[in-house]
Amino acid sequence: MLSRTAANLYWIGRNVERAEANARLLEVGARNALIPNTSGGFRNEWDAVLRASGTAADFAQRYGEPVQRNIETHLFFDLKNSSSVAACVERARENGRIVRTALTRQLWDALNTAHQEMREMARTERSRLSLSDMTDWAIHTVAQIRGAALATMLRNDAYDFLNIGGALERADSTARILDVKYFVLLPHLSFVGSGLDNYQWRTILRALSLERAFGWAYGGEITPQKIADFLILNRQSPRAILTSVETLTHHLDRLARGYGRSSPAQEAARALHAELAEARVEHVFEEGLHEFLSRMINALAAVADVVQRTYLSGEAR
Repeated sequence: MLSRTAANLYWIGRNVERAEANARLLEVGARNALIPNTSGGFRNEWDAVLRASGTAADFAQRYGEPVQRNIETHLFFDLKNSSSVAACVERARENGRIVRTALTRQLWDALNTAHQEMREMARTERSRLSLSDMTDWAIHTVAQIRGAALATMLRNDAYDFLNIGGALERADSTARILDVKYFVLLPHLSFVGSGLDNYQWRTILRALSLERAFGWAYGGEITPQKIADFLILNRQSPRAILTSVETLTHHLDRLARGYGRSSPAQEAARALHAELAEARVEHVFEEGLHEFLSRMINALAAVADVVQRTYLSGEAR
């Protein structure tokens, strides 16, 4: 497959996942903002969302103070923010147009419909759009795109590159959404273990649509250790970092078999997978959850760089 074709398929996967991730980040912020501030302390749910998205500096330069409505615009509609839902949907559709002959009709229709609906939403008066309507649309639309690919694409290298991009982005987004909890969401250290602390942990599960799945896997009491284990190390969890890295490794292994040779990208993914497979949640908290997640985000970016150089730009050939 040509590097250009592979790159566009890879970025369809990444952009679709990133659109969903930003919608879910907004949902985390909205749910946490509903909690009454009985502490009298500082509450910075929306600043935490910006920092987790990795776009806080860009937002501050163009918008100033982290006001909710401006953050909604920045993360959902702003085409100047390359990570916004609208920008991701537009790029995914453009990626698909470039490699139209590599996509099934159903997948192209799903991408094109998402693009048209996003444009219509952007033209709608903001007072007529609730944040929940926006995030629900993004989550359901991404599910339709993902379902069209799953149900209709041949299991060839096109499907592999689509899933490599999606797996990398999903692992990154899970780390960022989980890290929202540690961007000073609590007004004071004394609130750790309180009702507010527990509500915020539950919010993360709800925003990821995983509350019931978590209950099936663990049952009983919700604790930070259990949630961290579920979202980082539990192979049963569909959004766990380990699950996403296993998916990434699987598709890179398929490419290696199909092309008849291993690659630096395969080796990098396997090394990260080996570390996660041996990790325990106790070790994560010993290192510090925020520190561990930051390290994972950097490690995933490094793997993505190797994938880029190995398959998408041809530099390593």
